[in-house]
Amino acid sequence: MADPVLSVVNLRKVFTIREGGRRRADLAAIDELTFDVERGGAFGVVGESGSGKTTLARIIVGLETPTVGQVLVCGGDRRQLGRRASERKAWARRAQMVFQDPYSSFDPRQRVADSIEEVLKLHFSLSPSEQSKRVAELLDQVGLDQRHGRALPRGLSGGERQRAAIARALAIKPDLLILDEAVASLDVSIQSQILNLLSDLRQETTVSYLFLSHDLAVIRQVTDNAIVMREGRIVEQGATDGILDRPQHPYTKLLLSCVPAPRWKPRRTRSEREAAAVERNT
Repeated sequence: MADPVLSVVNLRKVFTIREGGRRRADLAAIDELTFDVERGGAFGVVGESGSGKTTLARIIVGLETPTVGQVLVCGGDRRQLGRRASERKAWARRAQMVFQDPYSSFDPRQRVADSIEEVLKLHFSLSPSEQSKRVAELLDQVGLDQRHGRALPRGLSGGERQRAAIARALAIKPDLLILDEAVASLDVSIQSQILNLLSDLRQETTVSYLFLSHDLAVIRQVTDNAIVMREGRIVEQGATDGILDRPQHPYTKLLLSCVPAPRWKPRRTRSEREAAAVERNT
């Protein structure tokens, strides 16, 4: 792959578990990860909770330090990221992250437009009128308007907050947008709207996506290539359709077998059946 936007090479992250101030054990949250994300592409990372997806994302954006390995974003080496604010701002312009819970990532006392404007002030030298114009453009880009911009985060629905979070992440025109379970907390209909929005933004901009999710339907809809992670390791990788239609690893097959089939209905427990029978007879 020529000039990928993201290269992860032999990445390993070990956490030390301590108890009573003493070292108890080492836990490898990520172990020997290697993959590339092409520019303009959409790459999926699939795995259940505890597979290492979020640790991977936090390393890429600079919130965690890898134990071993290399992370390159637009050719820049994550290991060379220092503590100076200028270096961290430069790295942030390469990679931005959208979290599962957009409400917790906003200041509840700050209007949405002001939150986006704060990002612009940090990274660009714009006049007040240019800032206001850029905020309006970003809100419009994600399907929001000035009314949403004037609202506090609690005044928006879950889907609207996630749109606002995406607008804020796009404010500094990142090369890579990392979405960590970004639609997991939304209703199915709202999920579809956000995923369609992301598809449209991908066509309108040059941003690349790294989409982390346990939801195979979401991964199929928005990504071209993917990896499947289990306990910090890659167990399968390739084209998304190929992985999901012709899985090779038993773990991938297990994940697919857990997806409810059409018209699937959950089985009632014995106590639920007994309660239903009582209700019918009363």
